[in-house]
Amino acid sequence: MVFADLFFIYVFLPLCLLCYGLARGIGAKNVVLIVFSLIFYAWGEPTWVLLLLFSTVFNWWVGLQIEHGRRRRGGNGGKGAVTLGVVVDLALLIVFKYSGFLVENFNLATGLSVPVPKITMPIGISFFTFQAISYILDCYWDTVKVQKRYSRFLLYLSLFPQLIAGPIVRYSVIEDEIENRVIRASDVCDGALRVIMGLAKKVLLANNLYAIVTTFFGRDITGLSVLGTWYTVILYSLYVYFDFSGYSDIAIGLGRIFGFHFDENFLHPFACRTIGEFWQRWHISLGSFFRDYLLIVPIFGEHRKYVSLFLVWFCTGFWHGASWNFIFWGLYFGLFIFFEQKVGKKRLKKWPIVVKHIYTKLVIIVGFGIFYFEDLGQLGQFFLNISGVSMLLNGAPLFDAYTWSSLISNIFLIAVSIGCSLPILPRIKSFVLESDNPAIYTAGRVTALVGCVALLAAVSILLVDTTSNVFLYWRF
Repeated sequence: MVFADLFFIYVFLPLCLLCYGLARGIGAKNVVLIVFSLIFYAWGEPTWVLLLLFSTVFNWWVGLQIEHGRRRRGGNGGKGAVTLGVVVDLALLIVFKYSGFLVENFNLATGLSVPVPKITMPIGISFFTFQAISYILDCYWDTVKVQKRYSRFLLYLSLFPQLIAGPIVRYSVIEDEIENRVIRASDVCDGALRVIMGLAKKVLLANNLYAIVTTFFGRDITGLSVLGTWYTVILYSLYVYFDFSGYSDIAIGLGRIFGFHFDENFLHPFACRTIGEFWQRWHISLGSFFRDYLLIVPIFGEHRKYVSLFLVWFCTGFWHGASWNFIFWGLYFGLFIFFEQKVGKKRLKKWPIVVKHIYTKLVIIVGFGIFYFEDLGQLGQFFLNISGVSMLLNGAPLFDAYTWSSLISNIFLIAVSIGCSLPILPRIKSFVLESDNPAIYTAGRVTALVGCVALLAAVSILLVDTTSNVFLYWRF
């Protein structure tokens, strides 16, 4: 089941909200969320819900063993349990997500013909596996209390707003809210508005941007013009942002409606002035996971800064998919993080603002080109195109009429997309909410309400004839 679907919006969600509202007490409300979460996950993949349930049972048991070991042996107790937990979680992720990729590359390296396993990857396995790992590590470090009731841990790992494509919610973020939360009218209102904004990002912006991208990148790009390649990869960068941040908005909004306060996952990353800042604003839950749980890993007997940096960015890329382009993508950004660390924050601050924005946007846009092309031959052609070398090698044009026609036809969509990717609306919202003028405040709230109703209507109309609205990050 997907969020950007009329059945979810007008049947599944209202029915869930009705049952949730009728339930008395947190325990009953939690049961409602568990039931609907399992239905949500099993809707398209009923078999893999068993894997999700295994993960919840196993990691809940690991948490109990960590506490049991600590009681028996003191502060160092539970090391065996946490090791077992991390190994099993990662093993499941490797088997279901990376086994085919690893066997293919093993065959290429050795010349053997080991049968390549054809395993369908369970949706959301990267997200709920990382949440499970973060939980057992936090239990081992005694930064959260071990959850002794299985039903509450099941709710944490299976909660449908963030189950499929994040954000990666730490147990510490909702630890208290699982057992004791208050649902306020303001939370429900703000959550509903956030859900509508997320749907609008996906249906009105991301889907239309991707339709343009596929007309250019959905075929051999050998003859694509230089500026046509730049035009398309810029739109693809915007598409990825709106598709993924739209999902995060819906997840965060749904969480608010049910009384949970998830951390933000995107903070207008294209407004960054350094690549380091970009990754502080982009997919924040993944970046913080690697920072808090991987940078502390001792390499070769001691903590080595740059080896750990390589490991983090290798894993960041590889987490996104079993393909070499994702590994290159992660290391590509890691290289620029390394460059900025060597330059130093003081020197970077002295760069002119215009230079910093040009530098970051070029790096980000080229990076998303690497992200798009899983075919390494096409990835190489992409670099030939954007560098202009294709003009010399195969006579590719600098510009072409088709690109110009597409730009003119979609200029409004592009302008709105660029505007919405920047922190313009949040500043307007802050101005309205902080205004001492009652007229400005009232007008702002009414405008926001009317605007969201109009957006929901537009989304609903566009979804009538749409058969699939899968989010990009479902595949990760």
